[in-house]
Amino acid sequence: MNPLPLVAPVSPQAHTLMGRTADEVMWFQRRSFLQAASSWVALGGWQAAVAQQRSNIVAMQGDVLLNRQRLKAGQTIQTGDNIYTGPDSTLVFVIGNAAFQVRQNTRLTVERGSTLSVVSVLRLFSGAVASVWGKGRERQIITPTLTAGIRGTGVYTEVWPEQDYRSYFCNCYGTVDLAAGSSQARSQAVYHQSFWAEPEPVNGSYLTAAKAINHTDEEIDFLAALAQERTAWQLAGQKGNRDGSGKMDGKPYGS
Repeated sequence: MNPLPLVAPVSPQAHTLMGRTADEVMWFQRRSFLQAASSWVALGGWQAAVAQQRSNIVAMQGDVLLNRQRLKAGQTIQTGDNIYTGPDSTLVFVIGNAAFQVRQNTRLTVERGSTLSVVSVLRLFSGAVASVWGKGRERQIITPTLTAGIRGTGVYTEVWPEQDYRSYFCNCYGTVDLAAGSSQARSQAVYHQSFWAEPEPVNGSYLTAAKAINHTDEEIDFLAALAQERTAWQLAGQKGNRDGSGKMDGKPYGS
């Protein structure tokens, strides 16, 4: 079982925010989450929760709807479920070897794979989700303007309905096959390679380069621990400069 990463003070100014608040991306520093996450890891994670018939919700704040009914503590989120988070709400849950943190004002569906414990598709209609996926068969993240085929990776995905459903996608680490409109690309990253999926082509392409925005290394670290994984920068002991290129620059991990 991977231990939870140590929480060090993180300056929100070190992370580019676009339409999100510092509090949203610093959720992992809340005492209530730290206690809940420590308990989740100590009790054995997903497999133990299934065996003991416990909830797979690690932490929840505010109003969350599950299949149009208010989600209550102690319930279990299953593949095939629809989720909606209201204003000032957040949700952290685990299914199989995948962990998710859902931002406020988000609507999504986790579609069923070969078993109840496998998410085949994360379909994001609006809002944002940070997620870590353990190794396995190819799964997909689908937005109104993007399809991403993933295996083992950490990613951040956001959709802007007010911008004709323009989507942002960051391959925090791993290999991802991207398709938007008539454009396709394979992203191979060890440290945050980021893209916009445009509703209309820009200079002939529906996929354009982006910076790392609205998510932090630390929250991906925490989700990886919940999924019994480690991030690429944890394994390498170094990380990069968050320019969206996907490369490390030798900066020591934790600095």
